[in-house]
This record gives sequence, C-alpha cells and structure tokens, in this order.
Amino acid sequence: MNRLLLILLFIVTVLYLIFLWSNEEVPVYQFNPVEQLYHDKNLFTQGLEYKNGLLYEGSGLRGASELRVSQIGSEKILQRRFLEKKYFGEGITIFKDQVFQLTWQSGKGFIYDVNTLELHDEFSITGEGWGLTNDGQRLIMSNGSDRLIFLDPNSLKPTGELLVNLKGKPQFLLNELEYINGDVWANIWKSDQIVIIDPSSGKVKSIVDLSNFSERKRRHDVSNGIAFNEEQNTVYLTGKNWSYIYVIRLDQKKKINRNLFSRAYTRFGFLLR
Repeated sequence: MNRLLLILLFIVTVLYLIFLWSNEEVPVYQFNPVEQLYHDKNLFTQGLEYKNGLLYEGSGLRGASELRVSQIGSEKILQRRFLEKKYFGEGITIFKDQVFQLTWQSGKGFIYDVNTLELHDEFSITGEGWGLTNDGQRLIMSNGSDRLIFLDPNSLKPTGELLVNLKGKPQFLLNELEYINGDVWANIWKSDQIVIIDPSSGKVKSIVDLSNFSERKRRHDVSNGIAFNEEQNTVYLTGKNWSYIYVIRLDQKKKINRNLFSRAYTRFGFLLR
C-alpha cells in the first residue's frame, strides 16, 4: 500500500510540475491579433520594416534572397532588388533615407536608397549577420549569439556590444530585431517567442509568447519578422514562409502564466500542428 501511495504521489507531483507549476522569471504576454494581412509564403523572411504605409522585407536563401517593398496586406510588389546568388540575405533596418541589409556568412552588408532601392554602398561585418535594427542613433545587430552589437551608422564600425541575459542566464540565438518604444524586441530562433530587451543593460524585461497564432509546422519556418508602426501603436509579426502578417496592438497585451508544457510548446509545438 505504501508503495502504491508513493507512486500516486510521484504521478501527482509530475503532473503538477508539467501542467500547473509556473516559474517564469519575467512577465510573459500574449496578444490576440486584431488583423491578418496577406504575406507571400514564398519569402524566407529575415527582416521586416514599416515606413510611410509601406512594408520593406528582406528574405534569405542563396539564389532567392531579395529586398522588396510592397503595400501592406497586398500582393502588389512596388519595388524589389535581388541579391547575387552567392549571398544569403538577412536582417534589414531603415535609418534616415537608407535601407541597411545584412548577409549571413559573407561578411558583408548593403546600403540602398529607401525610395528607389538603388545600391549606394557596401560595408563589412565581422562574423555572421542575423538581425538588424536601430535606435535613431546607432545600428543594432545580432549574430545568433547572446550579444547585441552596436554600429556607427556612418562608419559602420562597431562601437560596443551588450550581453543579453534573463536573470543572469545568457539568451542565445537572438535573431530578427526591432526597436520599439525604447526597447529591443528580438525573435529567438527555433522558438515561438520574442524577448524584450533593455538596450542599456541587456536584461530581458519580458517575453511575448507567439504560440497562439504561430504558423510554424516545420523546423525552419520559424517566427522571424517584427515591424513597428508607431503612429498606430501596432506591430506587424510574421515568419519564414508564413501565409499571413499578424497585426497586434501594444495596448492589448494580456499577461499569462506558462507551465512547463506551454513553455515547451513554444519550441516544439510545430510537431503537433
């Protein structure tokens, strides 16, 4: 009898830890999208930017990488520029009147005119290029590690870097970036979540859980696109080869408590979709 009670106690404890116990170290939020917009599912999205009613998108894969401008929610492409086949396109950001685009492993980035996509210049980067954003004074780059790298927008030389951590734990695989209201939002590769980072300390302030609308069904079609519309206080979210862009309002977040199962679902939920 004692053995049976111990087994039952063990089962109850395990079920409690999996489905009820929550030990989140920072607030976790979810958003219910207020709108779903068309997205070209052929794009291996690596960077997303909003400016003056238009959507700028950088995509990856060698032989398929491009930078395009389109009307939001429309199949109409207004402008596009393909990269040479040897380049794997990565993150983009708009700084003043220029679009900056990284490449993955080529040690190079490109600078285009924001209105015409005419190539203005090239620049060198050390290591891999992943995500890119700016705070109005500096470019901010990720390289798949736990670091944010700051670049001078004129010389394109590194001016510093920041280690990103969640209560002291390094946060690796930082990918697509977007600067929103003084914070850096970063997609985490292979995870349906975004970490919101204090760019002065590197500390993760909160997490956005995307599992309630993620389209991920395979290993590579991860969430990887964040664009901020400051005028409407909305954020556009999408992913690699997703069919939709999801619009969320920053004033409609809801705090959630995640158990071990729901936390695991942000990484492995695609296996069940």
